[in-house]
Amino acid sequence: MATDLQINIRKIASVNPATGELLRELVPATEAEVNAAVAHARDAQPAWHGLGVRQRIDILNKFRGLLYDEKSEITRLISTEAGKPQVEALVTEVVVVLDAARFYAENSYAFLRDQPVPHANLAMKAKSGKLSREPYGVIGIISPWNYPFSIPATETLAALVTGNAVVLKPSEFTSMIALELAGLLWKAGVPHDVLKVVVGDGSTGSALVNANIDKLVFTGSVPTGKRIAQSAAGRLLPVVLELGGKDPMLVLDDADVDVASSGAVWGAFMNAGQACLSVERCYVQRSLYRVFLEACARKTAQLRLGNGMDPQTDVGPLINQHQLQSVEAHVEDARLHGARVLAGGVRRTDLGPNFFAPTVLADVTHEMRIMREETFGPVLPIMPFDTDDEAVHLANDSDFGLAASVWTRDRARGEGLARRIHAGTVMVNDALSCFGIGEAPHGGMKASGIGRTHGIFGLEEMVRMKYLDSDRLPSMKKVWWYGYGKSFTRQMDGFVDLMFARSWGKRLRGALRAASVLTRKEKI
Repeated sequence: MATDLQINIRKIASVNPATGELLRELVPATEAEVNAAVAHARDAQPAWHGLGVRQRIDILNKFRGLLYDEKSEITRLISTEAGKPQVEALVTEVVVVLDAARFYAENSYAFLRDQPVPHANLAMKAKSGKLSREPYGVIGIISPWNYPFSIPATETLAALVTGNAVVLKPSEFTSMIALELAGLLWKAGVPHDVLKVVVGDGSTGSALVNANIDKLVFTGSVPTGKRIAQSAAGRLLPVVLELGGKDPMLVLDDADVDVASSGAVWGAFMNAGQACLSVERCYVQRSLYRVFLEACARKTAQLRLGNGMDPQTDVGPLINQHQLQSVEAHVEDARLHGARVLAGGVRRTDLGPNFFAPTVLADVTHEMRIMREETFGPVLPIMPFDTDDEAVHLANDSDFGLAASVWTRDRARGEGLARRIHAGTVMVNDALSCFGIGEAPHGGMKASGIGRTHGIFGLEEMVRMKYLDSDRLPSMKKVWWYGYGKSFTRQMDGFVDLMFARSWGKRLRGALRAASVLTRKEKI
C-alpha cells in the first residue's frame, strides 16, 4: 500500500516591510549546494580571467547600459522589498552602481597593467622588476539588506572586472533584488557559473564562509563579523569586513545652523536610519545647542512617514519587527536615563507593521545605549560640547570608526579636526554621501571592520600582488653567490661604504675596494 509522505521544505520569505505583504518564498541553498556553486565558479574562473580585461570591461559597460534602461523597474523592486522611498532607491542604489561601473570601466585596464619597479640598489641594476596583479580565484560575498543592490553590486563588479568568479549570498530579507542584479549581469555576458547566487539565511552564509573560496567580503553586524574572522583565521582566509558604525557629527560654533540641522536630519533619517554611515551621534557646540535642537525638532516634524512607493514619502519603514524593537529599546533606555524626546519616539502602527516615527533626543550622554551601540534606525541623539578638543574626544569615544562629519564655515578648522578623528572617512559639511563617490574608498577601523571597498583600494582587495624579477644577464654568475672568503668580505664591506657612507671620500674608497668583486675567481 503506497503512503504519501509530506516533506516540509524550509523556506525564507521576502516581505514588503511597509505592508507585510508576502512577495516571494525561496528555498535556502544547502551546504552541498553552496559547495557545488563554489566548485562551478572555480572551474569557470580561468576562462573568465583568460578573456582579458578589455572584454570584461566591455561586459561591464553593457551591464551599465542595461541597468540604465531598467532603472525604473530596479528602483521599484528595491522600494518594494527593502521599504525605502523610490527616490532613495534610485539615488543611493542605482546611481551608485552606475557610477561604480563607470569607474571600474575607466580604471581597471590601467590598474591591472604590470607596474615597473625600479631598483636603487646598485647590485640589482641588472635586474628588471615589475608588479603583477592577479585574481584570487573565487570571491565569496555576503551582503546586507539595507543597501541590497548597491553593496553587492559594487563588490561584485570589482571582483568580476579583475578576473575573479563570485559566489554571492544576499540577505534573506532581500533575495529578489540580488537575483535581479545577477540577471542583469548574466544578460550582459557574465557566464552563469562565473557569478553564482546562493539564497538563504545564516546557515547558508556559514556554509559559504567554510566553502573552498579564496577570499570573503562580508557586510553585516559586529558579532557575525567576529565569528567570521575567527573561522577565517583557522584557514588563513583573507577577508574584508564592513561591520557598521556609530558615526559622529560635530557641529562647531561657526557652523550655519540651518544647513547643519538639515544635514543632521537627512543624515540620521535617510533610509529610516538603516545605514552604516548614518549620523548616530550628534555633538553641538554649546552656544548653538538650543537653537540647533529647535531646528532639528521642527524639521523632523515636517517629514512625511509612509510607504516608499508613495512619491511623497520622506522616510519609509524599518525592515522588520526585530529592527523596530531594537530601535524602540534604545529610545526607551535613553528616556529612562534622562534624555528628552523632542520629536517622535513612538511606533506608527497606523501606517503599517514596521514604522517608527523619526525621533530627536536631547540631553543624551555616553552612559546611554543610544550613544554606545549601533541603533540602525531613525533616531537623532544630540549632545552639547564646549571645546574642539572635547568634541574630538567624544567622537573618538566609541568602539566604531567608520565615518564622521564636521560642520563649520572654516574649512581649515574642519579639516584639522577631521584629521584627529578615528574614522575611515570624515566629511566636512556633508554626511553619508561619501558612499556615492565611485573613486572614494569605503571602510573603517576599530569595530567597523577591516579592508576597503570602492575605488582603487576596492580593486586592490580583489587581487593578489605578485613581484616578477628577470635578470638581464642570465649567463653571468652573480657576484654574491658562494665562494665567500676573506677578500669577498672586504669587497662587500667596500660596497656598503660605496652605497651608504656619509662622506664622498669614504664612498670613493669603498668603490675601489668593491670593484675587484667583478673579477673574483672564487665563485662556485
